[in-house]
Parts: sequence; structure tokens; C-alpha cells
Amino acid sequence: MIRKIIHLDMDAFFASVEQRDNPTYRGKPLVVGGDPNGRGVVAAASYEIRSFGVHSAMSCYEAKKRCPHAIFVRPRFDVYRDISTQIRDIMGRLTDLVEPLSLDEAYLDVTGQPHCGGSATLMANWLRQAIFDETGLTASAGVSFNKMLAKIASDINKPNGIAVITPDMADEFLSELPIERFFGIGKASAKRLHEMGVSTGGELRKLPLDELVQLFGSERGQFYHDIAHGKDERAVKPERVRKSIGTEITFLHNSNDDDFILAQIFGENESAFADLGKRELTAHTVTLKIGIVK
Repeated sequence: MIRKIIHLDMDAFFASVEQRDNPTYRGKPLVVGGDPNGRGVVAAASYEIRSFGVHSAMSCYEAKKRCPHAIFVRPRFDVYRDISTQIRDIMGRLTDLVEPLSLDEAYLDVTGQPHCGGSATLMANWLRQAIFDETGLTASAGVSFNKMLAKIASDINKPNGIAVITPDMADEFLSELPIERFFGIGKASAKRLHEMGVSTGGELRKLPLDELVQLFGSERGQFYHDIAHGKDERAVKPERVRKSIGTEITFLHNSNDDDFILAQIFGENESAFADLGKRELTAHTVTLKIGIVK
């Protein structure tokens, strides 16, 4: 049986929540992150600011340089988590096979589900509409027969769009796809492939498996061979094994106040252990990371 996989991705999730909750932010370049005059990092960028070259993980200082009239707001993670839970409950109306990847995206396996006459495309559209009706937020979706292609598809018609890659479309679609767009090909591997004259999926597909193994090793070579041919047998796993629990904080200003720093460390420690308790887990290793400014 051909699988039916949906990848759902909320559109600029954190920024969209802030624009939903504060109408004065709508239609304006918005950054969710830290102090643009400090050492904060962009957690999310609204679509209005992306044309200025601002993106997540960029320093807020750089974002302010690129878009001086941008609005900066601090993240409200408790609010985002609550909305994420609400969205996950909506997904659960379609299928129990929901694999969250983060607060704002997830895979759904809807193979054999009776909703919408069994059409995965109609189910994806129903899901997007239900999320909008109940949260006021838009989402994009990709529909295909495996996770890799569904994830690639969800990015095609963003924001607030849907794309479908059927089995008979996959070969032609992948042949023209830039290798940077393939799931699992990072910057270093893409650069190496470009140096070999490989820039699309079609060109990657022409490389024999033994050559890929020789160049990238057995596991990575097989992986590249598979994705070039549209193969991805990974199952949608509702319960992902959590290997670590973490929490961190970035100060608005540098500090050498020992009492203040210790108070922050103990606060983060309490937060992490509360999360452990909530999940009924125990830990055997505790790691503390501290950023030192010279």
C-alpha cells in the first residue's frame, strides 16, 4: 500500500502568534527574540521582515542593522506551547500517528484513514482550515508518499499553501530539485557535490552507489543514493525518544555579579528538573554551559 504522509508546518509560528495577539504588529516587520542592542538572537522573523534578509538564528543586532524600523518583542514560550498543544489536539482528530518535530511542525501518517473520503490532500486542507478556525493562525502542508518528500513539499507554497507530490511526479520533481533542498544534505556536503559538478537531484542520481560510498562512507553514501531516488522508509513515530532535557537563558546584558549568575543557574536548574518530573524521567548526567565574554 502506498503511504499517505502529511508534513504540517506553521507559518512563522512565534511571529504569527505575536501578530495575532497584537493587531498593531500586523503587516509590519517583526522579530521575536532578544534585545537588538544586546546579544539576543532572532527566534522567529515575520514574513514582512524576511525581504530584508533577516532570518532565525541571526543576531538581533544584525537584524536591527538590516531593518532599523523592525519591531522587536520578547518570546512568550508558555503561550507558544499552549497553542502547539491545541494544534496537536486538532491533528489527533485525523490520526493517532502524529510525530511532532518541534512546537510548530509535525508529520502525520493518514494512510487508511476514512476522513475526507480517504484523500490525504483533502485531509491536509481540512487540517489547515481547522487550525485557522480555532487558532487564527495559518499553516502550510506537504503531502506525499514518504516523510522526505512531504517535508520538501510543505515548503513549496509557503505561506498558507499546500503542495502534493504523487509517486508518478516524484522522479521529475527530484531531477530538477537543487541538492540544497534535499533533506539531510548539509552545506559541507552540498559544497563537495557542487565541486563534483552535481547541483540537482537528477545529477546526484547519475552517481553510482559505489562511488557515493567511496566519497561519503557506507551509511551516508547509501542515504544520498536513496534520497536521489525518492526513497525514504522512515515511519511516522508518535512517541519520539527524548534523549535530553534542557533549558537555557541569554542575559540582556553581560554580568559579573556572582549572586545574580548563581540565581539564574539555580532557576534554570529548577525548570529543567520540573520538566523531568512532569515526564516522569530521571537523569544520570548534568551539563552546565556558560558563555564567557572576554
